[in-house]
Amino acid sequence: MQNTELVCVGTAPSETESGEANASGLQVIVLGPTGGPREDRVTGLLVRSTSTEWSSNSVVAVDAGTLLCGIIDTLEPCDNYQELSTHGPFAGLHLPHNNASANATHFFRHIIGAVLITHPHLDHLSAFAINTPVLEAGSGAKALAALPSVVAAIKTHVFNDVIWPNLSDEDGGAGLVTYQRLVEGGNPMMGRGDEKGYTRVCEGLLAMCIGVSHGHCKQRFVAEGEIQRRMSSVTYGGYPHTFDEQAGTGQAMHLASSRSQNCKLIGTRVVSPEISPGLRVPGKEGWATVESSAFFIRDPATKKEVIIFGDVEPDSISFDPRNSRVWEAAAPKVVASQLRAIFIECSYNDDVEDASLYGHLCPRHLIDELIEFAERVTELKHPELSLVKKSKRASAPEVPAEPVLSPRSKKAALVGEKGDHRRGSARIRRRHTRARLVLEDTPEDAERKNPSISHAPEDVGIDLALAESSDPLTTLEWPEPPLAGLLVYIIHIKENMTDGPPAGERILQELQAQGEAAGLGCEFHIPVRGESVFV
Repeated sequence: MQNTELVCVGTAPSETESGEANASGLQVIVLGPTGGPREDRVTGLLVRSTSTEWSSNSVVAVDAGTLLCGIIDTLEPCDNYQELSTHGPFAGLHLPHNNASANATHFFRHIIGAVLITHPHLDHLSAFAINTPVLEAGSGAKALAALPSVVAAIKTHVFNDVIWPNLSDEDGGAGLVTYQRLVEGGNPMMGRGDEKGYTRVCEGLLAMCIGVSHGHCKQRFVAEGEIQRRMSSVTYGGYPHTFDEQAGTGQAMHLASSRSQNCKLIGTRVVSPEISPGLRVPGKEGWATVESSAFFIRDPATKKEVIIFGDVEPDSISFDPRNSRVWEAAAPKVVASQLRAIFIECSYNDDVEDASLYGHLCPRHLIDELIEFAERVTELKHPELSLVKKSKRASAPEVPAEPVLSPRSKKAALVGEKGDHRRGSARIRRRHTRARLVLEDTPEDAERKNPSISHAPEDVGIDLALAESSDPLTTLEWPEPPLAGLLVYIIHIKENMTDGPPAGERILQELQAQGEAAGLGCEFHIPVRGESVFV
């Protein structure tokens, strides 16, 4: 991977680039592709429908660790007194001013309609706070759209007249920012058909937000009176989770959407006094999962979509696993050829142990998540086939009395469940460095291949063998590559800041090798700052 920047150059776009832009439905501009520690290129993306042609309020920013400075840097090569940008990511954009800073400010004020924040960590939010003073009352308040818990954290800990002036239009603020609280999982009152649940976030774009988990941390209560004052306008949807430290139960709590009064804020999560029991985490009393988000962004004109993840951890090691809900919602969109690209973090390479991921992904876990996604897609594309869900990992298995081992197993290990899956003839194998899942032929399959074989007893099904294997990579056999044509852009890579090769080079190599072995069919890319992606 070349460590270069894609910027505006002094030539017109090629015919291929122009045709790609005209034919596409969505454009994504990557302002900040990394996860730090450099503050000038942390997470920040712009998304627009190409049909809007840079009209007023036609762009959304997704996260804002980098925002105004990223726009300035991308526009600077075009700083030549042009009235119209003719090339680069902002080709076709009207430039009313003579320098990049002024044009970027115009863009922020008038072209960006909303800023979507996945979670309130500084590397996803700080630029928006720093940039807000350039907003003008005459241009209207800039919408900050996020889950209610994220808005509550930003109100309480950022725009609070202590860390930063209260520039919002709530609690007597200056009115330059307005909060748009999104319903977790989609607003059921909005949209129809495959757009049900989506909310209009700017001219030409719809969005839906699903909560995901970003690690866990110790939490403490804040003064209840202060929280009631700051959260008086919060409207809750979905079911965010947290752990009640005061009760000391370590239980996950479900927040009722109609009970916003008398709520207490615990860090970035909200707890209602009326709750129902959820996941219990032994030995983790007083800990809470940190909530992040995945945004589905849709161009209703072409029905094309992208998913942009905030920071996210693998379900396999999460206190509060929720990624499967994203894959469940996304699978039908792949089948319908609507979902074209996913922007997702992969902060570290596979040298990092699970205990040191701190709520992030590495290649082995991202591939595992994509395998689950692929299984859901295959189930929809081939309903006649019987696909077996993934077995538990070797670290936390169920151990039946009589394990069934694959021939290449080195030692007795762990066995999943048995089931009757005789509807189809698909044969899918998964082999992993620490686990191997083998689906054997059903009796009907065996008889069809060899008529001399008699019927097996009626209760014979497929054995799932989970055992230690010498295979270096997970390999899968699908009826067809389930994620073929899907673009996976890797963001939030933690830069190593050394003389060696960029951290992304190894991450990309590991993803490409494991993705190819798994037969997923998707393409992995690592964008650079200022890169423009058309889908």
